[in-house]
Amino acid sequence: MMKWILVAVIVTATVLCDALQTIGVRRHGEIHDFRPSALGRAGAALARNGYVIAAVALMAISFFTFLTLISLADLSFAVPATAASFVIETFVAKYFLKERVAWRRWTGAALVACGVALLAL
Repeated sequence: MMKWILVAVIVTATVLCDALQTIGVRRHGEIHDFRPSALGRAGAALARNGYVIAAVALMAISFFTFLTLISLADLSFAVPATAASFVIETFVAKYFLKERVAWRRWTGAALVACGVALLAL
């Protein structure tokens, strides 16, 4: 039971992290100037971006929770089980971030969901 709670925390933190990171970077805009000084300014701007800061915090939560999970469960369970984040992220991309998601991506997400379901048996 505990390992599934950890999986839920990892998946939730990962999905939120990726969504917030996407929003933060989109608000910043594309980087066109790759000179060191321009990259430094872009990095500083991203480091002050609230969405990116929240994404980094969630990434840390996901990472340390994953370390806890692999101390309790086999890696062969942990990695496939946390792949459920790919399924949820597909929905988030489509319905919250308004991205176009082609049928092949939906098919891939469905196959991942089947794999996660097999682990639950």
